[in-house]
Parts: sequence; C-alpha cells; structure tokens
Amino acid sequence: MALRLVVLDTETTGLNARMGDRVVEIGCIEILDRRPTENRFHAYLNPGRPSDPGAERIHGLTSEFLSDKPQFHEVGKAFLDYVKGAELIIHNAAFDVEFLNQELELAGLGKLSDHCLSVTDTLMRARELHPGKKNTLDALCERYGVDNSRRTLHGALLDASLLAEVYLAMSRGQESLIVETDSPPTLGAGTATFDASQLTVLLATADELAEHEKILLAIDAESKGKTLWRAIEA
Repeated sequence: MALRLVVLDTETTGLNARMGDRVVEIGCIEILDRRPTENRFHAYLNPGRPSDPGAERIHGLTSEFLSDKPQFHEVGKAFLDYVKGAELIIHNAAFDVEFLNQELELAGLGKLSDHCLSVTDTLMRARELHPGKKNTLDALCERYGVDNSRRTLHGALLDASLLAEVYLAMSRGQESLIVETDSPPTLGAGTATFDASQLTVLLATADELAEHEKILLAIDAESKGKTLWRAIEA
C-alpha cells in the first residue's frame, strides 16, 4: 500500500500557543501516489478569544466570522481520524505541531505524534536544498513555478494546497540540479579565492525598512517588550 501523505497548515489567533493563542483554521490535502486527491479536511474554529490585530490582518478571519464555528473539541476526533497513520507535510512544522498539540491536550485527545506516522518539515528541507536563500512558502512557489496569485491572504486550505505542489516539486528527484544551481561553485585545488568585493550590494528601500519595522513592532508587542534586540538597543 502506498504511503499516505497529508499536507497540513493552520491559522491561529497569534504567534504564541503558550500565551493562550489558539487555532482558528485547519486545512489538509491528501497525497496518494504523488497526486493530490479530493479527500480533504478543512475546518474553521471558534477560538473563544479574539485574534491579535497582526494575525487577523494576515488571515482575515474576524471574531464575528468565527463566532458560529465549532470549537476544536467538536472536530478533534474527525481531524485525528483524517490524519491517522499518515506522514504529515508541514512548513515550519514546530509552529503548527505546538498549536495542534495544545488543542489536542485541551480536548483530552493526546498528542499529534500518537496518531500520525511522522512529520516532515518542508522549511528544514528547503533550507538544506537552498542554503542562504529565502524559503518562505511564497518564495518556494516562485522558485518552483507554483502559481500563488490567489494568496492575497493566508488561508490554511489554500496554503496546504500550494505546499502540496511545492513539496511534490521539491521531492521529484531534481534536488541535485537545484543544489547545483543555487549553490556557489566548488573551488578546486589552485583556484583563486572568490573576491567578495565584486558583489553588488542592494540596500533595502525605505518602504522595505518600514515594513520590516512593522513586523519587529508586532513581534515585540507579542512578547510584551521582551525581544532581545530591544534589550540590546536599550
């Protein structure tokens, strides 16, 4: 029997499960024989608390929209039945697994590892294939020619669908070609060392710096001012 893969993504109320953030959406895509099937799992969830403004801007799921949706404990068993025995494919798996384990624990349903076969983190795999490159889902879509034009907001089912295409492209046996293309050439004996002074330096624009500062401020607010860079600046 072919190994069953389930590509999984979540959306949450914020970045920190240990500070009380909850899952608001789960999206799963099944892959059999290296082909996505129509057997999917998707649920919006009422987290019982509002999303942080930064998180809501990312996924667009308002408290009003989620107010009549089921809570996790109402769909938890159906979710576990769906992922049972499968290898999970998740981008930045530690984040999603921590949130799902919290939800499962609150529902008295054990841990994710009690039900699935294993977890493959596509972020870790991408970093191995493309060291030093940007490996966000959007960056990987661009690198592998996956159309992500519908991704104006993050959504668990849409992102799982895109990740399924990216994963299949990443694992189709072309890794050696990709690594050779993205990695600097190996220097042989007697070869001159690379002159880094010839590199063109592209400085961030004012808009890019402003956007970066927004992200830092959001993270700083989430940690209640405990971020390391603020402490160093002070």
